[in-house]
Amino acid sequence: MSSSASLTLYGSNISYFTGKLENYLRVRGIPYTFESMEFPAMKHRLLENVGVMQMPAIKLADGRWLTDTTKIIDWYEGQLGGHPLLPDDPVQAFVCHLLEDWADEWWWRPAMHYRWHYPEGARFASWHLASELMTSVRLPVWLKSKYFTVRQRRGYTLGDGLTNENIPAVEAGVHRLFQQLQHIFSQRPFLFGSRPSLADIGLSGPFFRHFALDPVPLERLRQQAPAVLEWVARLWNTGPEGMTGAWPSRLPEDIKPLLDDIGRAYLPYLCANAEAVRVGRKRFNAEVDGIYYRRARYSRYRVWCLGELRSRFLALSDTGQQATRALLQELSCWEPLWRTRDLPLLTRQEAMLPFRGDTKMVGTN
Repeated sequence: MSSSASLTLYGSNISYFTGKLENYLRVRGIPYTFESMEFPAMKHRLLENVGVMQMPAIKLADGRWLTDTTKIIDWYEGQLGGHPLLPDDPVQAFVCHLLEDWADEWWWRPAMHYRWHYPEGARFASWHLASELMTSVRLPVWLKSKYFTVRQRRGYTLGDGLTNENIPAVEAGVHRLFQQLQHIFSQRPFLFGSRPSLADIGLSGPFFRHFALDPVPLERLRQQAPAVLEWVARLWNTGPEGMTGAWPSRLPEDIKPLLDDIGRAYLPYLCANAEAVRVGRKRFNAEVDGIYYRRARYSRYRVWCLGELRSRFLALSDTGQQATRALLQELSCWEPLWRTRDLPLLTRQEAMLPFRGDTKMVGTN
């Protein structure tokens, strides 16, 4: 972004979470230099410096490294002061955190599905990644490309709960999201009004470098949800000067269908995952919102995500808790948020984030 940058962002320029973090850095006016991760050498640097092999990572000018986009954003917001990405209203602020978590952990699977299930998406992404991330590997690009296609399908689509039977229902859910967001962004520039929020940054993950980039979902957005494409470009083009608009006094009504989907699908899925972790079942089956996921990969990190949502609720004032609980109960989010009472967390799990990670992308084979 800038030659005067004091940090280096390592990632890929077609990466879900790299794109999310770049949108944040741009909105907050934080200069950075981008470098593509070069494997296999980068694997050793990541394990040494942040403990987990995941994308993206930041190297600060003082030599420290950062990992996990959610906690990186938290850390920077603390350094910069204030909370310009969160509405003043505690209900809306909690909803922002909930939407960001949902964008990170729920839409990952459909985004990977569109990229790797369809031949045109797999050709585009595999060739790009082979050329961008594995230049030092002395193999033909076509062979490295095939490696990425097989790896991603085994790990993140058919290898993470998707089946030929449930793909139509999963794609119907994506279509519903496109229509919900088309309505919102036809009314206003960003999710909560005239300025970007943390929720916008979160949703840039699945949209900026997947749904609005990969051939199949991009064409569907062009035809069905052009206002969403405008939002993607608008967010990327917004800097600190765009952070001055007023927040709405109350939660916009058209955000509620998104929360209803979270209550029916995402939070129950987090509960099913937590139970799988509790009994040590690294592959589990789950039926949520009428969709049956077979042999999904368990994730200790997502147990921590559920715990983080609860902690954010408990950190609200009594008045904030009452108002937020009323909203979550109205939209069927309250019961699944607390369904699994004692979460199977490791001792001090993820306590060192954003400087070191414990479990993300670990133990999920």
